[in-house]
Amino acid sequence: MALSDYTQEFKYNTKLAAPVILGMLGHTLVAFVDNVMVGQMGTAELAAVSLGNSFMFIAMSLGIGFSTAITPLVAEADGENNFEAGKSAFKHGLFLCTVLGIALVLIVFAAKPLMYVMGQPPEVVDLAMPYLNLVAISLLPLVVFQGFKQFSDGLSMTKYPMYATFAANIVNVILNYLFIFGKFGFPELGIVGAAIGTLASRVILVGYLWFLLAKNEKSKYFVTQIKIFNLAKPMLKKLINLGFPSAMQMFFEVAIFTCAIWLSGVLGKNPQAANQIALNLASMTFMVAMGFSVAAMIRVGNQKGLKNYVDLRRIAFSIVLLTTILAVIFALFFMVFNTALPKLYLDYDDPNLFADNYEVVSIASRLLIIAAVFQISDALQVVALGALRGLQDVKIPTIITFVAYWAIGFPIMYYLAIATNLGSEGLWYGLLAGLTASGAMLFVRFNYLSKKLIRRELEINAV
Repeated sequence: MALSDYTQEFKYNTKLAAPVILGMLGHTLVAFVDNVMVGQMGTAELAAVSLGNSFMFIAMSLGIGFSTAITPLVAEADGENNFEAGKSAFKHGLFLCTVLGIALVLIVFAAKPLMYVMGQPPEVVDLAMPYLNLVAISLLPLVVFQGFKQFSDGLSMTKYPMYATFAANIVNVILNYLFIFGKFGFPELGIVGAAIGTLASRVILVGYLWFLLAKNEKSKYFVTQIKIFNLAKPMLKKLINLGFPSAMQMFFEVAIFTCAIWLSGVLGKNPQAANQIALNLASMTFMVAMGFSVAAMIRVGNQKGLKNYVDLRRIAFSIVLLTTILAVIFALFFMVFNTALPKLYLDYDDPNLFADNYEVVSIASRLLIIAAVFQISDALQVVALGALRGLQDVKIPTIITFVAYWAIGFPIMYYLAIATNLGSEGLWYGLLAGLTASGAMLFVRFNYLSKKLIRRELEINAV
């Protein structure tokens, strides 16, 4: 195929992915706002938010990963114009997301005492505990929102989750300002104020997205008159078979980043704060790749429903090409502004905090150089994973992600951080190794399966 066969898809792929990217950046913006506002109070407070969120990241990965099972089923049903199959996938997925959300809240509360035995700075743990209480409760509305979002994405209606996220972000920023700093007569609650903003914004996420979907002609019959307890065992089983491996894929990746947070805490509060800054910045660019991953999942699912495997492969490769180009641009951005970006998070004008802040910026700037390099690996692995989910291929990718992150990435990360003088940089070299291995293996897997589908179709047509 000519290059134009791939580039001609760029416009539609971007149109489909852009609302997803903006919506996901909205979620990351919540963390960014929390970090910037809390960072004005000191590095210990910033490290506490990092530690508290590390528990949340693991729980969120399971909830968000599981919910992705809804998208390919709805996309395939949409490609086939099968309303009943699409509504069944959504209803059963929403039920499972609700049950999982409740379970994750309970698990986070049960896991809280672990913070005292993880070798973290005591002042950081004491600050993180009350923050985590409220943020843990916000898991339930977040996972329910994901059920609605994945359904909306499956219908190629990617704008509505973006609108809901924007509305929630406005609430989060306002409440953060009021409760963190005690403005306009509100109590000054510090990082607990940030947790209040997060909880309120996630409740609004669910309510507003449902309202938008209920008003739209295409989606309103899916999201109204839902007999949520009228369930069919085959569909529950199908969603669990897709959702559980997808949850584990995301868990394996998020867990290694979470281990980097915990290990950075062992190194000290300043390395932990620096790690949080670099991770937050890298997360923003990752959301662009994640948006195109969702686009790949939707479009591959549509083409699977149409049984058009040649276009399925061509479209997936066009998304890989576009995402790689963008990843190179982000890498250059991180390299050029590696020192300036971390300063956004800290109060450099406070002489009492200058020594700590200088060390944090110094560490974070070096981490951003490594983050620049793994932009490409990260983009490749997440888009390939999205395309494989569109094919409803989840078991082998789960094994691949485990091997990449925990048999390759984690040993390198642990050794370089603990047994050498690299410290925080060693952590991120391990992350780079895991992401690169994952990207390479997942791409090979999709290449193999897409070729196999085309061969099978040709054999059927020949007969």
